[in-house]
Amino acid sequence: MKPRVLVLTAGYGEGHNAAARALVAACDEAHGPDTALLVDVFALAAPRFSKVSRKAYIDLINAVPRLWSAVYGWADRSVLLPQAFALLVRERKILAELIAHEKPTVICSTYPVYAFLLEKIERSGVTLPLHFNIVTDSISINSLWWRAPCAGWFVPNEDSADVMRRGGVETARLQICGFPVARFFSAHANEFAPPDLAAGVAPRVLYIINSGTRGAAETARRLLEESEWEVTCAVGRDEKLRRELASLATNRARPAEILGWTDQIPRLLMTHHVVVSKAGGATTQEAIAARCPMIVNQIVPGQEEGNYELLRRHGAGALAETPDAVIAVLRRAFSEGGREWRAWRGAMGALTQSDAAGAIVRRVFQLVRQQSEPVPIPLRADREPGEVVADPTV
Repeated sequence: MKPRVLVLTAGYGEGHNAAARALVAACDEAHGPDTALLVDVFALAAPRFSKVSRKAYIDLINAVPRLWSAVYGWADRSVLLPQAFALLVRERKILAELIAHEKPTVICSTYPVYAFLLEKIERSGVTLPLHFNIVTDSISINSLWWRAPCAGWFVPNEDSADVMRRGGVETARLQICGFPVARFFSAHANEFAPPDLAAGVAPRVLYIINSGTRGAAETARRLLEESEWEVTCAVGRDEKLRRELASLATNRARPAEILGWTDQIPRLLMTHHVVVSKAGGATTQEAIAARCPMIVNQIVPGQEEGNYELLRRHGAGALAETPDAVIAVLRRAFSEGGREWRAWRGAMGALTQSDAAGAIVRRVFQLVRQQSEPVPIPLRADREPGEVVADPTV
């Protein structure tokens, strides 16, 4: 009998959606088309509210990051918030109906709140299939990820597994398979790569501009002024900025490409020497999959702190929060035939698990066959919630 996988996501951060899409594709590749069903229950339950709240979330983290940091920390510590999830009655009803209709073999969620909804459904007497949390954060992991029971947790790296162990999660229930990224990275790993800097080629710099990125226009202008670099700017849906940068790029000695919204980010990451971007979960993990060292020019307090911390610990990039700092770090990285850049790229290779989605799917079905029983994980009292530990041995 063909398996059925229910993949649950939510639109509060692109990392959740990117991981979910990669899991769906890996399920369908392994077991045939339509094996997996991707669902955002929050969008189904209240489409208008979901759209407004997602925008409010983006505005909050961009406009008042300190306030978001306080909210994130409160959510990590609060004993009231998990109880408040009981108010999500419509979401829980839709999820229960979906499970009853689809009869999934297994449930995978890339957003932590689903574990609380599923726990409530199960307590009502409904028998559920095994449920796994696919953790999309690194190191600065909110305790909501493990404060409700599930059959196991898939984490992107050992650093994150260590944080969850110290939070009280049983080692046997932690699976370190990497962050699920698009199949493109593993399928084209031997096809795309940046040219060798030691041969004297021009460095290729990719700048991904996210909404709310501080100093975005000035950073892009400064990059385009560097005559010895090839530059690609992906500006998203900011058409005004795209036209402005395209005008600046017309007379450059080296090639420059100014893109609006694009679905070519995986290929661009694999063919550029370095990417400049904020430390978003999806971007950071895709850069790792592409072995493209990252210059982080903005960190949203909370979950993004851990993304940069991962790069810092492993020497796979640098932090440069002003346009001047971005240019200075890039010049240093490309000097001496790219000596520092080569060290970064080597460090990226040690972190790369480009077929993580496939590995997760294979392991999920192994665990389903074993029929492990879910165990609730308490929040340890001696842990500082939300802490980012500089030394993983601490």
